[in-house]
Amino acid sequence: MRGPELEIEPKLLAGWGRTAPTLSDFVHARTSEQVVQAVQAANGRGVVARGLGRGYGDCAQNAGGLVLDGPGRSGIIEVDLERSQVRALAGTSLDELMKWFVPLGMFVPVTPGTRSVTVGGAIAADIHGKNHHIKGSWGSHVLSLRLVDGFGTIRELSPSQEPELFWATIGGMGLTGIVVDATIQMTPIGSSFVVVDTDRTDDLDGVMTLMREGDEYYDYSVAWIDLIATGAHMGRSILERGRFATREEALAAGRADPYKYSPHQLISPPDLFPSGLLNRLTIRAFNELWYRKAPKLKRDHISSIEAFFHPLDMIEDWNRLYGQRGFLQWQFAVPDEATDVVRTTVERLSAAGASSFLAVLKRFGPGNIAPLSFPTKGWTLALDIPVAANLDRLLDELDELVVAAEGRVYLAKDSRVRPELVPDMYPRLDEWRQVRNAADPEGRFCSDMSRRLNLI
Repeated sequence: MRGPELEIEPKLLAGWGRTAPTLSDFVHARTSEQVVQAVQAANGRGVVARGLGRGYGDCAQNAGGLVLDGPGRSGIIEVDLERSQVRALAGTSLDELMKWFVPLGMFVPVTPGTRSVTVGGAIAADIHGKNHHIKGSWGSHVLSLRLVDGFGTIRELSPSQEPELFWATIGGMGLTGIVVDATIQMTPIGSSFVVVDTDRTDDLDGVMTLMREGDEYYDYSVAWIDLIATGAHMGRSILERGRFATREEALAAGRADPYKYSPHQLISPPDLFPSGLLNRLTIRAFNELWYRKAPKLKRDHISSIEAFFHPLDMIEDWNRLYGQRGFLQWQFAVPDEATDVVRTTVERLSAAGASSFLAVLKRFGPGNIAPLSFPTKGWTLALDIPVAANLDRLLDELDELVVAAEGRVYLAKDSRVRPELVPDMYPRLDEWRQVRNAADPEGRFCSDMSRRLNLI
């Protein structure tokens, strides 16, 4: 039975794409003891942890079951400044880590396009960023973690202590247990500013050539792709690559405080935007403006962390711009030799009029050994698309191309992939299931996603 000290309320929850809300019992667990109690209280529908809700699909929803409030447990347990190591509670956000540690000369090892991600969520999704080709994904920088398993036992995990369960948890979408806290290897930085090189290319082949030939010389790299452009300009792009500036470079650029970090955020847009406002016409206008405002060639521009890494975070709740109907994010990864899949995808989406103002191309370095980790050496393309008729059919066909190329779709962003394709995308799925089932034989940890994709 649920203990009286657990605070539980019914709540309608959806992913960041706002496409499929479901009703769950939302549990406010403030201590590790309450986390254990919540796990033991889980009914037949189970329990899953939820961070800041930035998973685009249904990975942090659990219709009819329990959803555990992650940010209710945030804060720093201990810090080793000499080694740049931080032990943080799982509900601690990357935003908090940056605000606390950038002024001390430390940056998170990996950041996605938003800083509104918790440490637990970063582990569950094995997040990646603009530096995967150099630094890998988040899991490669987790030194240890504590996990509540299906027995209600808190287990100490690391690459050397219970390594199978550790790596099953990295990228395991919260289905191996509830992360209590983790020790992270942070990255020392010389300032809070980034030295950025910008290239504007006329087409997709141009940007892919630049990335293939030059990304190794940059710590961070990302290309924005215009998915609406067709013909000779199909896939025209803005490529931004950079590294952190040294203290001396920041001072020479006129930054009086080389470690100043104070991100801004505009007011949240009202939840009144009609679905369809972001359509081919409006996004075409935005993409044209965005492309034209970028310099064709610019070197050694000094940028802030928020402008380079998290431009969308400047608008709180920007997902409301898509209206009540919501949107999908689709991200795939394919090997280096499958450049034709990237090209065909851009061609098909452009021809179909799939409107997206947020389409980004990156290169991945080698993946880690986590069975369900998404990154694999090669190319990755991610894009937001407003929900529209026949969109699922087109993406199903593109999924087939990805699978044929031995690629995969990112589970943390998925809301519609066909479940029969998942074992092909993640060929070590059965190995992961075996480890997961040993840690949770009664199947306490589950989610709308785990049921939709038959993961467990």
